Amino acid sequence: MCNRPRCPHPTCLVTWVQWGKVSWSGARSRGEMGALGRVLLWLQLCALTHAASKLWVPNTDFDVAANWSQNRTPCAGGAVEFPADKMVSVLVREGHAVSDMLLPLDGELVLASGAGFGVSDVGSHPDCGAGDPAVFRDSDRFSWHDPHLWRSENEAPGLFFVDAERVPCRHDDVVFPPSASFRVGLGPGAGPVRVRSISALGRTFTRDEDLAAFLSSRAGRLRFHGPGALSVGPEDCADPSGCVCGNAEAQPWICADLLQSLGGHCPQAACHGALRPQGQCCDLCGALVLLTHGPAFDLERYRARILDTFLGLPQYQGLQVAVSKVPRSPLLREADTEIQVVLVETGPETGGAGQLARALLADVAKHGEALGVLEATMRESGSHVWDSSAAGLAGGVAAALLLALLVLLLAPPLLRRAGRLRWRRQEAAPAGAPLGFHNPVFDMKASEELPLPQPLSLVPKAAADSTSHSYFVNPLFAGAEAEA
Repeated sequence: MCNRPRCPHPTCLVTWVQWGKVSWSGARSRGEMGALGRVLLWLQLCALTHAASKLWVPNTDFDVAANWSQNRTPCAGGAVEFPADKMVSVLVREGHAVSDMLLPLDGELVLASGAGFGVSDVGSHPDCGAGDPAVFRDSDRFSWHDPHLWRSENEAPGLFFVDAERVPCRHDDVVFPPSASFRVGLGPGAGPVRVRSISALGRTFTRDEDLAAFLSSRAGRLRFHGPGALSVGPEDCADPSGCVCGNAEAQPWICADLLQSLGGHCPQAACHGALRPQGQCCDLCGALVLLTHGPAFDLERYRARILDTFLGLPQYQGLQVAVSKVPRSPLLREADTEIQVVLVETGPETGGAGQLARALLADVAKHGEALGVLEATMRESGSHVWDSSAAGLAGGVAAALLLALLVLLLAPPLLRRAGRLRWRRQEAAPAGAPLGFHNPVFDMKASEELPLPQPLSLVPKAAADSTSHSYFVNPLFAGAEAEA
């Protein structure tokens, strides 16, 4: 069993040193790293023009406050401690003066130009006392399946992705920033994680043989860990109508990582009859449009049409849209697919998602043939749930009315039994006299349901047993229906 190395002197960090299993390495100059990073990024962007890419967000850099237990980088004169049993590669960009440093059994510090460590007295900095050391947070906390940790190159105002598609899909290119250190956990899953390519440490892997050799190397083991398998293959999405993401089998793990901070439970949706689109972990309030497409349909062109033609209008401000190809049944893959359009309200105004969904159906009825859409259906969530204050007030009023009703029903027998109530027969009311009082709650005319608005030639049909509504339009027969 080898002891953990303790390094209080700066010279031990700028040379190659071996302590049991530990090796510490220097890096190229910052100028060389910057130029190389720009060239690599340019090459990556050129290679990604025909495929979507997902960018890894978190890092294990020394100079990032979120990587430390105190949510700040170690101050001058403070003690630094890395967990003993965690492998980690850490990029150091600046100079630091520490009083003590406890290193892990296996790890790597990469020093940029001008970075280094010096010795300082304990508590020499006014904001740094002689208390607990700054502990580097668990580097294994970052999971491949966590949607929070990825960013898509296709992000745009008004556009979002369902949870399963925020994680790299099988046709995506994965890019790890060349100017940052990182560590990724490949957690257990239903099958190996497969993507189109992976770019890391200045290399792009498109063959399983090359990727397997990298993952088994020391550099790969420092950056990827866990029982999951990672696979690549040059599998382009050549279909203009889009391709299914392919993360359906991994969705339970995606949702588990997404909801970990919430105790594994979805928050309560703020509406009745909430919707849960394919690929989404929790219920949403808004509307869902499903399109049956033909060979002429172009997914990117239709997504741009929604963003440019509809979301820019004032009545649709505050809405977000997700457009993707999904299996017609979650159990299928690509044998029978459809286009899923998810409309979500993010602002305080409600009803805009349903209004936009009906506008999309009207657009399909008018331009469906040119868009390559054969038919369209929609579903809409119900009304929003009252807030707690309104619900409490309504509950209080209902309780008061119930109590008053009980008093009216129970008081006459009690008073009669006590001899305090005299009964008198009421004479019949003359003809034409009003009988009692008018109660609008039971007024048949007032309680009649208003008809839903009919956009253009579409005739919506609401589901009678649910608060969510479904509509259908077939543009091939829209003209014949309008003439009938």
